[in-house]
This record gives sequence, structure tokens and C-alpha cells, in this order.
Amino acid sequence: MDPEPADVDVDRPAPRWGIGDAVAGFLLGNTLVVLFVGIWAGVTGRSELSFGAIALGQVALWIGLLGVPLWATAKKGSGSAARDFGLVVRAKDAVTGLPVGVVCQLVVVPLIYLPFRTFVDVDKLDEPARELADKAHGFGFLALAVVLVIGAPVIEELFFRGLLLRAIDRRFGPAWALAGSSFGFALAHLEGLQFPALLAVGVVFGVLAQRARRLGPSIFAHGAFNLVVVVALALDRR
Repeated sequence: MDPEPADVDVDRPAPRWGIGDAVAGFLLGNTLVVLFVGIWAGVTGRSELSFGAIALGQVALWIGLLGVPLWATAKKGSGSAARDFGLVVRAKDAVTGLPVGVVCQLVVVPLIYLPFRTFVDVDKLDEPARELADKAHGFGFLALAVVLVIGAPVIEELFFRGLLLRAIDRRFGPAWALAGSSFGFALAHLEGLQFPALLAVGVVFGVLAQRARRLGPSIFAHGAFNLVVVVALALDRR
């Protein structure tokens, strides 16, 4: 049998990537978002945030979140994202990940906001996704669904539960790694109202990644979490 990606190879030197690479990836991605969206606005002459601008911004963000981990493993690690970051997906991971993602969206998130319903308009929780979906029509909505259900789970899990979690773990241990990667995941979405929910599901995804020692379960859970939103938006458009 093939060894688990997280197995220690005594003959292999320790990786040199770390927390600094995660910070660099986050800053690079967000800097490129500002740059690319600004160029789009200048070329098109449109000040409102159109679907095209949002799509371009997503590409820019992924240059940092995907590009830096791949660069880090190539230049500072083993050359394998599977070995360095646990980027391994197996069919059995769906058995764990899919129901966890659905339960997080339908049960955990509502429970988090239950004590605050008097003070928080929980109907606004899906407002960012709804506003984005309203800008997407036809093929655009299909592309949005693919990004949310496949692209974002793979790339964000590689960055937050792969690079960031493992970098913090190597320096401060698993508890701080879980807390730090979850906080970074929630903070990166820049959504104040959704922050508690994103922090909670970040912890769940992190536990899945830590227990499995690979990203497969958390990728499936993340995808299922987003799929519930996509289905709700699609039904709302009918």
C-alpha cells in the first residue's frame, strides 16, 4: 500500500515552507484582486462590481491561494502537494465529508445564530451569495456553481487546511493550528455577519483534515456546505 502523505520520511529533509508563505499567499492574492478589479473598472468604465469583475477577482485571489502552496512545495518542500499538504482525495472521504458539510449548513449554522435572532437578521446570512447569484445568468450561474462547489473547496482547503494549518502545527502544535487556520479562513472571507459561522465550519473542516491526515474529507465537506447554498439559490431563481 502507498504510504499516507503525512507519513514521515526519515531520509527526507524537513520542509522549509511555513507561516510566512501562507501570509505571503494571502497578501498576494488580495493585492492582485485590488489590481485586477481596478484594471477591469478602468478598461470597462464601469464602477459597479459586475459579474465579470467578480470572476476576475476570484482568479486573482486564487493566484495567491493556489500558486503559493504549489510554489512552496516545489521550492521549499518535497515537490508533492500530497506529501506536504495532504492533497489526497479518496472515494471513502465522501462518506464522511458530504454529510458533515450538509449538517454544518442546515444545522450547525442556524444553531450558532439562534441565541442572537433578536439582535441579528439571520435572513441576511446568505445575502452575499444571493447578490452574487443575481449577477450571474445562464452559463454564468453554472460557472458560479462549479466555482463554489468544486473550485473553492479544493483551493481553499489546500491553502487553509493544507499550507496554513500544517505550517502552524509544525511550529505551535495541533490545537493552535486548528484555531489559527479556522480564524484565518473566517477572516479571509471579509464577511462580518458570517464570521461566527465561517469560524465554526473552519474548525469542523480542520478537525476532519487533522484526523484523516489528508484533505479529502474536508474538501468534500466544504463542497457539500457550498452545494446547499447553490441548490437554494437555484430553487429561488425558478
